[in-house]
Amino acid sequence: MGAAAVGGGLLGGGVSAFASEEASGSLTKGDAAVLRFLEAAEIIESDLWVQYNELGGIQDKEEPDGTGNPFYRDALTILDGDMAQYIHDNTDDEISHWKFLDSYLASKGADTTDLERFRTLPGSKAEGASGKGRLTNLMQLSVDTSFWTQYRSSQNNPDLDPAFKFGQAVKGLNVGQHSAIPRTDADTAGSSIGNPTDHLKAIAFTAGFHFAFIESGGTSLYPSLAQRVTSPHVLRILLSIGPTETMHFQTWQDKAGNATPLTDVDPITKASVTFVDLTKNQPESLQANLIMPEPCPFLSRKFPPCSIIRPTETKGAAMATLKAFIDDGLFIGQSKEFFEYLRDLAEDADEARRETDRD
Repeated sequence: MGAAAVGGGLLGGGVSAFASEEASGSLTKGDAAVLRFLEAAEIIESDLWVQYNELGGIQDKEEPDGTGNPFYRDALTILDGDMAQYIHDNTDDEISHWKFLDSYLASKGADTTDLERFRTLPGSKAEGASGKGRLTNLMQLSVDTSFWTQYRSSQNNPDLDPAFKFGQAVKGLNVGQHSAIPRTDADTAGSSIGNPTDHLKAIAFTAGFHFAFIESGGTSLYPSLAQRVTSPHVLRILLSIGPTETMHFQTWQDKAGNATPLTDVDPITKASVTFVDLTKNQPESLQANLIMPEPCPFLSRKFPPCSIIRPTETKGAAMATLKAFIDDGLFIGQSKEFFEYLRDLAEDADEARRETDRD
């Protein structure tokens, strides 16, 4: 059974194997649950960003894994000449978020999130990869690029219009399975520095849009869950980390818009994707340089439009994030136990309620 099917079944309900009470220490039960789910999200993000950095970023004392893949890194420079540095810094940021949340929870006597036993997925076998076990799968992605039109819409807000279907920026990328990293050296074959094949370009461009997809999720998740916490300290944590996710999102959205036109059919999965030139002759819903959020309806249409992060509806926010990860294909190959553990964390976070403020 595929991971999406497994995950979908688990999201539908049932009794989790991890439903026992977890220690909250001096935190409220809800605050601890929110922080544990956010730690899980940051561990997952760290895992995928480490894979991107091993092949396309900068390997140094901060991010020592891997040795880099020169052809993949070169293809990424089509999006921006500084991509390697940006990938490195995004990786460093997510690891810092994970480590901080873990340390803060422990300092309060609360249980932390531990996903280490699930690092069992195989990663890339291309030149530059470390060969370590992974939590996430970057080689069978279905990337939802509707974040692109969602932020350019002046008429619709997913919080007010949950049934509205925002258009995709990239045709076919949300259908089938696409790799965002070279799987083996076969994916870089025929490329030379300064002259990547269309297939390798498609892999690099898939990564570019996937970067933005991942960070758009964090951009919404933190303000959504901030509405459920009690402690001013915990609120400060969420309001301080969340905006860095937004900074990442806007950076990657800007870079993804530099993808050049091409159509590629993956030789392994047979999935087809078409990238168009988003910098020229596009409607506002697709125009590459419109990276500032368009003012849109907020809270109620009786108020004037407002430029905002979207969505920020708090009901079911954690479970929606988990579903987005599953639909993305990030967890293809993971165990039933893994999905049960994450579902339990998401349910606990979504059940959190603000209590009387305390120090």
